[in-house]
Amino acid sequence: MGEGYDYWLLDLDGTLVDVEWSYVREVFDQVGTRLDRPFSDAEAETLWHGLTGSRSRQLRQWGVDPDPFWNVFHDVEDPAVRAEATYLYDDAAFVADLEEPVGLVTHCQSFLTEPILDQLDIADWFDAVCCCTDETGWKPDPTPVEGVVAELADAGGTGTGASNHTSVTSGSGVLAGDGACDVGAAWNAGLDAIHVDRHGPEQRGHCVRGDHRISSFDELDIR
Repeated sequence: MGEGYDYWLLDLDGTLVDVEWSYVREVFDQVGTRLDRPFSDAEAETLWHGLTGSRSRQLRQWGVDPDPFWNVFHDVEDPAVRAEATYLYDDAAFVADLEEPVGLVTHCQSFLTEPILDQLDIADWFDAVCCCTDETGWKPDPTPVEGVVAELADAGGTGTGASNHTSVTSGSGVLAGDGACDVGAAWNAGLDAIHVDRHGPEQRGHCVRGDHRISSFDELDIR
């Protein structure tokens, strides 16, 4: 497992990086105060990691209007503070050694993603980056994935796999992520899917099935 792919796509939050709990708790405390609707630790963790799938759907099930929630949520988040509270999973270091083209497809917005990549000094791991928006579509929509694949196929890449971009058009690719939406996006775009389950099915209340299911990238046999 992990061998033979000509290019890699990866999710960011929960897959390669995570955030100290104290930051998550502070953000939801502020959001709860502004919306006059407090969020428990369990609710905050569920939303932050998308444990039940669509975060907006989960909010509706709790009786919270997603639009004002996300407006307040993004207004509360401080990119510099978020970046300082973000850490890299130890097993994510394999990405730096990949010789194949590597793309990032994340729901984390660009005003947060860029400081995180800079803070962790991993921006040069990726030949293409897509921070999903309403315009690009959201995973499991394949559109942002297909956009990154097209960018990887372009000769203008600058990362470690830049010299191998021609293999993207004719080779096989994989998308690794911690959410069901990542698996769906991979399959909808015709790629293999690796589900990186950092939390376990007992927290999600269900299993997420991919072509491969792991709890750590250390389980991959990449040579």
